[in-house]
Amino acid sequence: MQTIDNSAAESAADGFYRIALGVEYKGSRYRGWQRQASGVRTVQETLEDALGKVAASPVSLMCAGRTDAGVHACGQVVHFDTQAERSMKAWVMGANINLPHDVSVTWAKVMPPTFHARFKAIARRYRYVIYNDQIRPAHLGEEITWNHRPLDVTRMAAAAQALVGTHDFSAFRAGQCQAKSPIKQLHHLRVTQHGKMIVIDVRANAFLHHMVRNIAGVLMTIGTGERPIEWAAEVLQSRVRRTGGVTAHPFGLYLVQVEYRDEFPLPERYIGPHFLTGFDTLADVADSIC
Repeated sequence: MQTIDNSAAESAADGFYRIALGVEYKGSRYRGWQRQASGVRTVQETLEDALGKVAASPVSLMCAGRTDAGVHACGQVVHFDTQAERSMKAWVMGANINLPHDVSVTWAKVMPPTFHARFKAIARRYRYVIYNDQIRPAHLGEEITWNHRPLDVTRMAAAAQALVGTHDFSAFRAGQCQAKSPIKQLHHLRVTQHGKMIVIDVRANAFLHHMVRNIAGVLMTIGTGERPIEWAAEVLQSRVRRTGGVTAHPFGLYLVQVEYRDEFPLPERYIGPHFLTGFDTLADVADSIC
């Protein structure tokens, strides 16, 4: 059995442990994170089934960010409560043995009962990856968004700056969004090019439904020259969704990082996805929490 550290001892005293996990997955085969009607494949149900086998009892997960159908994650954080005593290695390896090839648990840690994967998160970060070439790529077809029109990254990066800060993002919000408020704080929104790949890197306190994909759609439209750089600010100020054009495909979108305050230290990994880790210009830059 694992020796429980002091920060989590109170959980054990109450007869349960709160376990946090790092999770990555390819979302192509799934109808998003959240468990749905029977017969609909979701990441949550797949992971709960695998962990239930390790715990020898049902497991119910809470996640930091509910991703949509087709969206990927390499920095998802989840938690669950259990009376089962297992080592952290057993949670990781046991889950992975029972998971399909496109879902993987990367780490596990016992947390105090005050930790909550969703409500204690102070920032979330996504990356949207575009393959920009006239020819459709044969590889990574469901893991990047292909755009055959030449995109001007300088224009996209300039337009992105109008969205940084605290704003009403109603114009970038899906009609079915259930968030109580459209006001969010974007800490950064960066656009960089790496050969044929263009990466939109965005970090905020929280996101609205389809917000990143709608931002990507606006920036790609500006990148083609179809709209002026100032259009991003105009869309934002309109607060009307239909002014922002089409929602970009989910294929290139990744939840890459979830951040918590120092009282909840979690294992650190690289900022993904995997195939971008070799680009020096994508090296992580620390951002202060406002």
